[in-house]
Amino acid sequence: MRIEKATLGGGCFWCLEAVFLQVRGVTDVVSGYAGGHVDNPTYFQVCEGWTGHAEVVQVSFDADIIAYRDILEIFFSIHDPTTLNRQGADIGTQYRSVIFYHSQAQFDVAREVMAEMTKVWQAPLVTELVPLPVFYPAEDFHRGFYRQNPDQQYCMYIIEPKVIAFRKKFADRLKVRQ
Repeated sequence: MRIEKATLGGGCFWCLEAVFLQVRGVTDVVSGYAGGHVDNPTYFQVCEGWTGHAEVVQVSFDADIIAYRDILEIFFSIHDPTTLNRQGADIGTQYRSVIFYHSQAQFDVAREVMAEMTKVWQAPLVTELVPLPVFYPAEDFHRGFYRQNPDQQYCMYIIEPKVIAFRKKFADRLKVRQ
């Protein structure tokens, strides 16, 4: 087992977590914050938009099962990387599209994938590609939010369609259900 981490922001972290938890080879997904100027920010501070942090997920994955490139391809399919500081109705820098790379190798792969995604999206990407400064895990109540709150309106109308689209497009990458 070769565990690596990817730290990604593409709108609300609940959406990203709900998808990545279903990916074969992903061992853990932690919602959190990165890229800001305040130590140990809270969800409410980040939501107000003044800390500079993005809502992100830190995805731990077995690189012997799934490649970083595959993680990024999924990432670019579950959010719109062409809208600046916005995903649907979520507006603000905390919802920006961003890849926080952990190594030079991740940077190189991300640049390649981003070049390919420009052609897929047929529009300029606004996704930031920056080194991971510090990752702050979000408060515990965010962990498994979609799974724990399936009847909440945000989950039904925003997250569920993304999960369904992911399952359809990447059926071959789903974890086997026990």
